[in-house]
Amino acid sequence: MLNRVILMGRLTKDPELRSTQGGSNVCSFTLAVQRKYAPKGEERKTDFINCTAWRNTAEFISKYFGKGQLMAVEGRIETRSWDDQNGNRRYATDVVVDDAHFVESKKDSAARAEDSGYMPDPDALGDLPTISMDAEDDMPF
Repeated sequence: MLNRVILMGRLTKDPELRSTQGGSNVCSFTLAVQRKYAPKGEERKTDFINCTAWRNTAEFISKYFGKGQLMAVEGRIETRSWDDQNGNRRYATDVVVDDAHFVESKKDSAARAEDSGYMPDPDALGDLPTISMDAEDDMPF
């Protein structure tokens, strides 16, 4: 069996770091990932994908990534279900992140955030460029 996901998108808000009762760190965030194609005459749609990272990966993401920043993640899809207060069956699908990667330099990310104040509306994302990092880019480590 194979369950592997690779995504690149922008964080819709700052990642949220918290700890479980057992002391494990967990980080939740949502990536806005624009679809590759659009029907003729229409704008491309954006999917908002819930992601969860655990332990060291959770700490890394919460420390070095913020709202509006372009990031790439690798992980797997997990589904879960539960019954709500009204007895209705609910389902959720998340990407459990194993690795997170920088896609743009801190300088580019800061300039984009400063210029736009990020995007107030997730539907107003526009094109998500693919930016390769060079060895000379300013890295946080």
